[in-house]
Amino acid sequence: MQTKPVLIRGGRVHDAVHPDPQNIDLLLQDGKIDAMGADLDAPEGCQVVDASGLDVFPGFVDAHTHIGLDGSGIGYEGRDYNEMNDIWTPHLRAIDGINPRDPSFAAARNAGVTCVCTGPGSANVLGGTFIALKTVGDRVDNMVVKDPVAMKCAFGENPKRVYKDKFDSTRMSTAAFLRGALAAARDYGARKQAAGGDITKMPAYNQKLEALLPVLDGTIPLKAHAHQANDIFTALRIAHEFGVRITLEHVTEGHLIADELAKEKDVPMAVGPTLTHASKFELQNKSWTTPGVLAKAGCHVSIITDNSVIPQQYLPLCAGMAIKAGMDPFAALQAVTIHPAEHIGVADRVGSLEVGKDADLVLTDGCPFEVMTNVKAVYIDGVQVAGQQ
Repeated sequence: MQTKPVLIRGGRVHDAVHPDPQNIDLLLQDGKIDAMGADLDAPEGCQVVDASGLDVFPGFVDAHTHIGLDGSGIGYEGRDYNEMNDIWTPHLRAIDGINPRDPSFAAARNAGVTCVCTGPGSANVLGGTFIALKTVGDRVDNMVVKDPVAMKCAFGENPKRVYKDKFDSTRMSTAAFLRGALAAARDYGARKQAAGGDITKMPAYNQKLEALLPVLDGTIPLKAHAHQANDIFTALRIAHEFGVRITLEHVTEGHLIADELAKEKDVPMAVGPTLTHASKFELQNKSWTTPGVLAKAGCHVSIITDNSVIPQQYLPLCAGMAIKAGMDPFAALQAVTIHPAEHIGVADRVGSLEVGKDADLVLTDGCPFEVMTNVKAVYIDGVQVAGQQ
């Protein structure tokens, strides 16, 4: 991507790697962070941005949203995040339902949210695959950072409620559906491998089982919707049984079981949405203390909006509320930058300010987690997409 070089000079740079900010310059070139350091020289034709008195952060990253699939200001016509005619739909792909012109994307990037992971909701035991996107663009194919990111699965009240009169009225049946799907996909994959490419020996093509093979071979994790403590443990139990990777989504009661969750190595946890009413029983223990408690226990923690449950632009505010409830400020910064980038497998490109990474950054006139702070400029891939030109 060829773009005009930009030199961000004299700002307080919070790179999400080091706890303390540095007064250094950043050179953005060809969509990447080309150099970082004191008193950098401006290349010929470079735009120099005076960031004196401003704070510079990585673009904020949300590891769990439904942006682009749940239309802003629309009803059924824009509601594309749950297919509720089938309890397991692993073959559905978020990319096929996203509307990149939805106003939520503009609201996100204006607030400094530059990368999001979006996908199906939690009506189904298996919902389909999530995708990571930049928050600017008119064609979704050109916004992709990674596709697929993960396979959505759900535990607890949502599948029970949606399918209670059809297939699924207990937590036991939800777990059984998931086990059955994974076991069937494992058998399907084994038969494909045993056929050795001989079409006459191959099992009949099955779109649903085919979609689960990347989960079983470790290419993508299960992205497990689980609020209540027992549902969290069921998700982990099944992942261990099948030897698959898993990320935990919502983790509402995580603060109640932090000591146990700390034993689960390499399991990222995305906490939220917390800026909402406890609208159902499994949310009764919702607390702003959760991300801080989990982080102090040694867990890998991200903070999420679950947009449109919380509007996408309030992701920084959610980090601020976690800080108010006791979370370490640097841990909160990492929870909306590098940790969600790691959670969704795109940390090689976004989530921190480092040479070689995408030039996604936010300039503010103070701490972005405080409501009176203003976003002065937002860059995605080295191009200013928000703020005064």
